[in-house]
Amino acid sequence: MDTHGYTIILASGSPRRQHFFEEMGIPFSKKVIPVAEDYPESLKNTEIAQYIVKQKAAPFKALVKENEIIITADTIVWNKNKCLGKPVDAQDATQILQSLSNTTHQVITAVGFLQKDKWECIHEVSEVTFGPLSEETIQSYIQTGSPMDKAGAYGIQDSFGTLNITSISGSYTNIIGLPVAQVLKKIKEIIKNK
Repeated sequence: MDTHGYTIILASGSPRRQHFFEEMGIPFSKKVIPVAEDYPESLKNTEIAQYIVKQKAAPFKALVKENEIIITADTIVWNKNKCLGKPVDAQDATQILQSLSNTTHQVITAVGFLQKDKWECIHEVSEVTFGPLSEETIQSYIQTGSPMDKAGAYGIQDSFGTLNITSISGSYTNIIGLPVAQVLKKIKEIIKNK
């Protein structure tokens, strides 16, 4: 894809997001400046993801050059009026997965686009329904180590997701961590309006 002189920087360490950028055929480089992913307790669902995305972009504000687009992203799981991030340990992962058993939750990804004199943020919401999860199913999944780096302690692309998710509504790639079609549309808009 021709970026019309724009340099695109993906400010995410997620291998899944990097893979999506490669699939979109967008030339990009990767630069991550770690930030604390804290947020005010008063925030709810989409507001949390949007707030964290802005926090992730903040260290780049003084660094962003003309014709650069810095892209930040954050995915949260919203279930029973509670934000579920990445589990801190196996016990936390167990509790998170128990809370998702036999329920429908929202997966929210916010994506920020920082330019020299402009900030834009989009978000996407998908719904995921799990069937009943047995203790044995949960524990054998946790033993794979896969839940530990994922919001909501699961990956829809893992066999755990394939076998236990009964329905999804909305963008599938959003549940993995990036609403690809929406991000591609926004990048094309920015480039076209140059």
